[in-house]
Amino acid sequence: MTLESQGNDDPIQPWTPKPGDRVVRHPRQEEIRPVLLTLPTPKVPSRALASPLLIIYVFAGFITVGTLLLLLPMTHHEDGITPLKVALFTATSAVTVTGLVIQDTATYWTRTGQVIILGLIFVGGLGVMTIGTFLLILIGQRVTLTQRLLVKESLGVNQLGGLVQLTAAIVLVAVLIQTVGFIALLARFLVLYSPAEAVWQAAFHAVSAFNNAGFVALTEEGGLSSFQADGAVLGTMGVLAVLGGISYWVIFDVVKYRRFSLFTLTTKLVLTATGILLLIGAMVFFTFEHGNPRTIGSMSLEDKVITSVFESISVRTTGFATVDYGETEQQTNFFFTSLMFVGGASGSVAGGIKVSTFAIVLVAVLSTIRGRAHASAFGREIPQTLLQRALVIAAVSTAFVFLVVLALTFSEEGFDFSDLFFESVSAFGTVGLSTGLTPDLSSWGHFLIIFAMFVGRLGPLAIGLAMAQRAERDLYRYPQEQVTIG
Repeated sequence: MTLESQGNDDPIQPWTPKPGDRVVRHPRQEEIRPVLLTLPTPKVPSRALASPLLIIYVFAGFITVGTLLLLLPMTHHEDGITPLKVALFTATSAVTVTGLVIQDTATYWTRTGQVIILGLIFVGGLGVMTIGTFLLILIGQRVTLTQRLLVKESLGVNQLGGLVQLTAAIVLVAVLIQTVGFIALLARFLVLYSPAEAVWQAAFHAVSAFNNAGFVALTEEGGLSSFQADGAVLGTMGVLAVLGGISYWVIFDVVKYRRFSLFTLTTKLVLTATGILLLIGAMVFFTFEHGNPRTIGSMSLEDKVITSVFESISVRTTGFATVDYGETEQQTNFFFTSLMFVGGASGSVAGGIKVSTFAIVLVAVLSTIRGRAHASAFGREIPQTLLQRALVIAAVSTAFVFLVVLALTFSEEGFDFSDLFFESVSAFGTVGLSTGLTPDLSSWGHFLIIFAMFVGRLGPLAIGLAMAQRAERDLYRYPQEQVTIG
């Protein structure tokens, strides 16, 4: 049979294979299946070990271990095991280097309990930078490109190699700085305590200050407030707090180049913003509190200045307090709340949204006000993706604090809203300053503060890592359309 083409008298003859022709066809399904079964199944990486979940699991594991250790009867002075809520709250506060407490560290915990708290502070301060790196190396046997990008983002470095050497350098610098702080505090405490007690107090507060933990184990009534006029103790702890809060990379940069013009943009932003915030915080505290007899009103001018500077350092990172923030003026607490929200530098032991995030957002706002299409600082343009990441971290963190405060207003009826707000931001910023409200909260309030401390320590980092992992170029873009704002 032949087929005739339309509009053509020549018939279309059916195709018949000739000798030498090759017929190509698709294989049948039953022919494919046996081949597929013999191929090796590709190994899919576990999502449980993917960033930023791994770092979250590490910190949760440290908190769990710390809680179990603090439950032991020999860790506190009362009979029986430690109440679970107290152990969990203290372990979370230590690992997240916050400093909020339900029970007084010096009187409630034995020396064994204080040693456990000190260990949790040390591990928590180095956790993101070193412990997470070591676990990535040990678990994966080798560090893949994705994991290297994770470590690069979490540590805030621009290199993918030399992670083990980098971690060793971090540990060395941390131990060296804390040792120098220990020696400086020991020289002062030897005048006040027995040699054994002086060694312990110097070691505990050197570690607590550098890691921005804010835990105080002083036996004097009033704790650190009894050292209001002691420039040696406050000066040493203040310097340790600043060094811990500006990050190792800034320290490395300053030691290596020693000239501001040669520093990286990160170092310039961190140092500039830190200096400005410290100065403004000290001026605000001095202005609002210089006439308050319940805080610094009765001090000499020199002591007022020392206390104001120390509290400005402490409010952004450490959480040490030489005054009672339940007695400070409302305007002082309100302004200091914003400083606690900012926190320290990225890659440091401090919490908050990070001073570099705040600096980038501020640069973007100022550039927009000045009519510039691109944000820049110190002669360098800031990438648009980095601006978007900073805005997301700031917005999500603001929303989280709002939800925590809202939840506390429901669970803690009868408390002043400004105190709840102060306590919530202090927990999120892992600062540890308190108006005295934390011990009086209900169980629900304590668990909300625990959650806020955990999210505050890891939340901004986790958001930044998640966005860095998912960053990709758009394959297409939609047409633009103007939206009315303002």
